[in-house]
Amino acid sequence: MSTASTLINKFGKMTGWNSITVNLLGRDVEGITELEYDDSVELENAKGQGKYPCGRGEGNYEAKASVTLYVEEVNAIQRSLPPGKRLSDIAPFDIVVEYEYNDFKVKDRIHNCQFKGRSIAVKQGDKTIANKLELVVSHIGWSVL
Repeated sequence: MSTASTLINKFGKMTGWNSITVNLLGRDVEGITELEYDDSVELENAKGQGKYPCGRGEGNYEAKASVTLYVEEVNAIQRSLPPGKRLSDIAPFDIVVEYEYNDFKVKDRIHNCQFKGRSIAVKQGDKTIANKLELVVSHIGWSVL
């Protein structure tokens, strides 16, 4: 009879929201409820003789990102700006996302971010106000050191 313990899954402890640290504008952000980022490259098959592609064409690279922050966090950023300035006036900045699981660290860097704008959306029954802020980004560094 084996006394070896059995893992429920081969990955061990899985990464979740509580494993992530987001550093935005030089500090770890606490008033964050959501972060989204992705990138892609336009790819298409090149047709030639026959029914199968004979090659592949590559187009432009595109990166997208957004962050959902509590209004208190957005107001703190706004208060750090000179009077009359908007979030979209902030110079490009990087966002660093770090998470760790099973002694393995991952650090992604979202480069040259700028806020596209600011909005407020709140409705009856809301206990908090959190708004999604779209970002313009140049590129994403996946698993950078």
